[in-house]
Amino acid sequence: MLKNKKIAVYVTGGIAVYKVCDLVRKFIKAGADVKVAMTASATEFVTPLTFQVLSKNDVYLDTFDEKVSSEVAHIHLADWCDLAVVAPATANIIAKMANGIADDFVSTALLATTAPIFIAPAMNQHMFENPATVRNLTTLQVDGRMIIEPNTGFLAEGYVGKGRLPEPDEILAFIEAGLLEQQIDLPLSTKKVIITAGGTKERIDPVRFITNDSSGKMGYSLAKSASLLGADVTLISTTSNLPLPVNVTRVIVESSQEMEQAVLERFATSDIVIMAAAVSDYRPIQEAKEKIKKTESLLTLELEKTTDILATLGKMKDHQLLIGFAAETTNLAEYAKGKLAKKKADMIVANDVSKSNAGFNSDTNEVTIFTNDQEPIHVSVRSKDLIADEILQVALSKIKK
Repeated sequence: MLKNKKIAVYVTGGIAVYKVCDLVRKFIKAGADVKVAMTASATEFVTPLTFQVLSKNDVYLDTFDEKVSSEVAHIHLADWCDLAVVAPATANIIAKMANGIADDFVSTALLATTAPIFIAPAMNQHMFENPATVRNLTTLQVDGRMIIEPNTGFLAEGYVGKGRLPEPDEILAFIEAGLLEQQIDLPLSTKKVIITAGGTKERIDPVRFITNDSSGKMGYSLAKSASLLGADVTLISTTSNLPLPVNVTRVIVESSQEMEQAVLERFATSDIVIMAAAVSDYRPIQEAKEKIKKTESLLTLELEKTTDILATLGKMKDHQLLIGFAAETTNLAEYAKGKLAKKKADMIVANDVSKSNAGFNSDTNEVTIFTNDQEPIHVSVRSKDLIADEILQVALSKIKK
């Protein structure tokens, strides 16, 4: 969503400036080109050099410091950007923006900006709730500016209140959602997508269970990618510890049986189903109602097979594109091809989970995509977000046929 976007970040004076350093890093990591402008007050908290090093661009400070003689700096920055982000936005800059005041570089450049402007207020709760600030924020919303609601938490003044700058990931998600709403004719805009994520838990007793090392990161990356392509995404997950991607509905389950039920309830109306979860192959035949006490030197558990959800869906599918995962440690291609045929899937995404940079819990992955009508597609090691993008592009090619 932010790849190749030109983002102007306007930093104003507040203790939350330190969070914006990480926000700039996240923009750049997402593929954006970032330029930063700071008010004089902001430089009291973080030096311009910090943002210069992070952004690899000069930082704008003074309206009359024209670095390029052929350009008017504040107009050039306003015209250059695809979107502008004001963070942290103090009550002062909010008041200036609402009333068209332009008395420094930041306020002057913002007044000249025609691109979408996202504002992340951060201040003391009483300042945020002051009628003047409320009035100014309402004016900015009427003007089409997008306001990121501040969080409630421990403030610099030493007490809990509303006014904390949201975390960088929250700001990033808000911006992606805002940009997504402005786009039309996205490739998956009419599609319903089900994605499963995480490792299921099969209860032994109230405090113990059988599970695996799956973190759910790959499934969440796939949900994010599908959402940014315009899909109506339902993420059926065993974990709630990961940030929920924008415009994604999450259904929390625990066991393989719960996951099966959640998928089957939605399968008939879905267009694409991606079984990225690591579903347990076996579960205890009997779940103890109370904690099993340690009485003997050996404990024997009787296990039974769980339902093969992917195979069940393969028999049921009508118009759906069905994608499964094969997490293997040996004979990757052989097992993946066998799974593709046996489960009647349209795609199998196989990865060697014995590799430290491609296995469970890793932020990166390396996969090979198997289909019924073309040679395997190998995707080298990269972030799981980028892997997800590659998988969805192959899926799109199958939908078009």
